[in-house]
Amino acid sequence: MDIPDIVIITGLSGSGMSSATNAFQDLGYFCVDNLPVTMLPTFGRLVNDDDEKGIRRAALVIDIREGEFLADFEKQLEALRALGLKVSVLFFEASDDVLQYRFSETRRPHPAEKGQGLLAAIRDERQAMSTLRDHADQIIDTSEHTVHSLRRFLLERFSLDREGAPMRVEVMSFGHKYGNPGDLELLFDVRHLPNPHFVPELKRLSGHDRRVVKFLRSSDEVKETLQRFTDLLSYLLPLYKREGKSYVTVGIGCTGGRHRSVMIAEAIKKGLTGLKGVQSRVRHRDIAID
Repeated sequence: MDIPDIVIITGLSGSGMSSATNAFQDLGYFCVDNLPVTMLPTFGRLVNDDDEKGIRRAALVIDIREGEFLADFEKQLEALRALGLKVSVLFFEASDDVLQYRFSETRRPHPAEKGQGLLAAIRDERQAMSTLRDHADQIIDTSEHTVHSLRRFLLERFSLDREGAPMRVEVMSFGHKYGNPGDLELLFDVRHLPNPHFVPELKRLSGHDRRVVKFLRSSDEVKETLQRFTDLLSYLLPLYKREGKSYVTVGIGCTGGRHRSVMIAEAIKKGLTGLKGVQSRVRHRDIAID
């Protein structure tokens, strides 16, 4: 299957265009929301797969906000394709009942609402967008899709490697006595492990120091804790990725954030190296605090 240089995301409000845009962003596409139709050929000249510093692939959202400019879509689409770019037009839609339900859930006004009621606004938009629908390369009915299943569908259809962009995992060490971080998906407390703070020759060192590492790794509890944490993350992270998460922060907390949490965080980061679809890094929040 050819991967398009430009994907045009269009369709009905509430049909999943925002979720689709997020999926394409995760796939590495340069995403632009509400690009004027008349700018399509101009933007297309910026897309060049041979230029490493330029825009290699792009996803553009065109919707009812274009108003009267929608009438120019066919002409501008032809001009865009005349540049030699592979362009795919995706039209997202859903049933009237599903769209009504989604808008009632979000409590947001429909962009085509003019005082005539939600159902009439949905039907007016469906009529206004019919010309774009006629030019779609693929019509995607999201009535039966969730946010997660729609993302999976788009990743399978448009990803070069069928996996999409890698999940970014940050492993953060910290000290509980300085407060827990507030932006964690997972938190592991390692205060049950032997504490180098109470070993005089190790107290002023950090979890980076080979002497501290040797002290901790000599403990069977440390070895088992590391194995269990790494096994759990190796199980969970692919499942999180499947459900649409692209970034996960894992907190490793000890008392002061200087010894145990630092060593464990570094070991976990190393243990995640090579896990398919995951890029990991480590950050030590409290290591410099005395």
